[in-house]
Amino acid sequence: MITAKEEVRTLLDQLPDECALEDIQYHLYVVEKIQRGISRADAERCLNQDEVEKKFSKWTT
Repeated sequence: MITAKEEVRTLLDQLPDECALEDIQYHLYVVEKIQRGISRADAERCLNQDEVEKKFSKWTT
């Protein structure tokens, strides 16, 4: 499993050298939100695309 430090290093390597601290903070925020969403999806029951379309089809017709 990748450590938090390794993930931050990877992120910093991908950002341009002239980025601002706010850019780094924003990207860290986005990464954290994505990881939280993936963890939540793994822990809870999620609907796949077909299930969502079936569930919402009665509202769209």
